[in-house]
Amino acid sequence: MAIGKVILVQKTTKLMLKEKLKNYEIILASGSPRRQEYFKQLGLQFKVELREIEEIYPPKLIANEITAYLAELKGKAFLGDINDNQIVVTSDTIVWHNNKALGKPKNKQEAFVMLQSMSDKWHEVITSVCFNRKDIQKTKSSSTRVKFRQLTAAEIEYYVAEFKPYDKAGAYGIQEWIGLIAIEAIEGSYANVVGLPTHLVYEMFNELTE
Repeated sequence: MAIGKVILVQKTTKLMLKEKLKNYEIILASGSPRRQEYFKQLGLQFKVELREIEEIYPPKLIANEITAYLAELKGKAFLGDINDNQIVVTSDTIVWHNNKALGKPKNKQEAFVMLQSMSDKWHEVITSVCFNRKDIQKTKSSSTRVKFRQLTAAEIEYYVAEFKPYDKAGAYGIQEWIGLIAIEAIEGSYANVVGLPTHLVYEMFNELTE
């Protein structure tokens, strides 16, 4: 597709969403600058509102069950406060590797261990997005497989020291230096690995406003 046509499609998409959502107030319950930037690129008018919750899930949950549970838990913090014309969007992302969820590392050592465990292996990045209206809660999940090449200890130490990925599930951001030098293959949505499956967000906003 030519560049001009791509730009036209992007503009048309923004206009379509903007028109459909003109009577709604969109609340993004996320402090992630990456998610906020994707909302802007989708042409959404929104405000950011955060509510603290204890991100604890039942140990029996696995993979997308974890992210769906946490995304819905974040949405429940708004229950009773959502007006008829409001849509609150909550989400959660994990890295699923060796049958274990890798969340955000607490320190340099945790970040190093996470990255080292994924070296020369495939892992899954799973994001669930929950859409909350006054009396409706809908959740969709997306999974992307990512393959790291063999990483040296020096490369991991450099990345952690320079980029401090403590706010990122699995201790890395695909849009950063490590994404350029480490990723050999990716199967699925790139945007999902950044932190928001934008195709699902677009689909769900269309469903909710039909």
